[in-house]
This record gives sequence, structure tokens and C-alpha cells, in this order.
Amino acid sequence: MFIKKKNNIDLNNIPQHIAIIMDGNGRWAKKRGLSRSVGHREGSKTLKKIVEACYELGVKYLTVYAFSTENWSRPKEEVDELMKLLLEYLRNAEQELKGKNVRIRVIGEKTGLTDEIISEIERVENNTSHIEGLDFIIALNYGGRQEIVRAVTDLVEDVKAGRETVIDENTIRQRLYTRDIPDPDLLIRTSGEIRLSNFLIWQSSYSELYFCDVLWPDFTKNHLLEAIRSYQGRQRRFGGVIC
Repeated sequence: MFIKKKNNIDLNNIPQHIAIIMDGNGRWAKKRGLSRSVGHREGSKTLKKIVEACYELGVKYLTVYAFSTENWSRPKEEVDELMKLLLEYLRNAEQELKGKNVRIRVIGEKTGLTDEIISEIERVENNTSHIEGLDFIIALNYGGRQEIVRAVTDLVEDVKAGRETVIDENTIRQRLYTRDIPDPDLLIRTSGEIRLSNFLIWQSSYSELYFCDVLWPDFTKNHLLEAIRSYQGRQRRFGGVIC
């Protein structure tokens, strides 16, 4: 098979789904004597660049961890700034992505979000639902354990009501937020931390993991390419044996 390459990347072996834990905004700001809010705003700028880079590379799905169910425990000022940034991003995303085939989805619990944010989520999801190209998925007020509990609870209720008779991996998967999205091929975490922090814990069972020391605001397309090169140098066995 002909191998088409760019930047030493095999364009025939681009991960279909990349997931990113965007970590390090606060530490980036602290190193510069700035407020954490400034770090989050810089991180938002980085996100826009990485979405465009994934689109250019032909990635089909990009899921980012924007706000976890545990993040509510942060200082109110920081949470308010994060929500403000998310609202701005949703309002402006279509204009900034104009000319690109990008569908926007948001996964996570709506409980705790303002009516304004919920309305904006519904608007941008409806307006981009017909687009085929890159599916950009924002995990907002999301927790992996909470997602599984929610899915199992729904399944048990269906069994009790006689709507379902089998409990297995597939019936649970069909009740996850990502029911129609393939599992991540590559999961990236920035900032040097080496853990999943309750992100896509069901879906990442066989994902290739890539951890880098770069703080999220400093993460560039070149860092993304390095993660993809690492992915392309691995053999994915899914529990089997490659001879």
C-alpha cells in the first residue's frame, strides 16, 4: 500500500478518534505570576488551534475534557471564569470554524449548568448536527464513573419495565453519552500528570495513552504530531497476539 506522509506522519494511519485531557492552565499562569483565569483563557486559544490541526489532519473525532464533575469544588471565581469561557466558545465556534466541516457536540450532565449555557449547547448542536467531517466533542460537567452509573441505572430501569432482557457490554454502551462515537484510538494528557482523572474510563480501555510534560497553553500542532508519531509506532493488539 502506498504510504502518504507529511511531517513524518503516515496519513493513512491517522487516529480516527483523539481524546485530550487539557491540563496545566493554572500552572502555566502561576509560573508567570498571572491569575488562573488568564491561564484558562490562553488554554482556550490553544484549543482553537488544535481543533483546526485535527481537522487538517483528517481526524474524525476529537473529544476534549473541558470541565469535570469534580471541578465544581474549585474556587467560585475560577468556576465562573471557566463557564464564561465555555459560553464564549460555544457562541463563537461556528463563526471561527466557518468553512470547515465540523460538528459540535457536548457530553455530560446538564444539572448545575446555567439555562444560558444549556440553551447555547442546544443551539450549536442543532445547527451543526447535519455536518460530516470532524466531530468535535466537548466533555462538560462530565465524569466517567458518573456516566457508567447513569448508564447502568437506565438499563436496570429498562429491564424492570420489560424493555430489555440482557445486561452486557453492548447494552451498557448504548446508554453512554458516546453511544454512536467510536472509542478513542489515542488519548493525550498534557502537563506531566500520568492519570486519566475520571475521563472516558469505559471508552479508553484499549486506547493508546500519551503523556507529555507540556502545559496545555504551550501545546502546539507539533506536539500533536509527536503524539500521533508515537501512536503510529505502536502495535495495537486489543488483547490478542501479533505474529
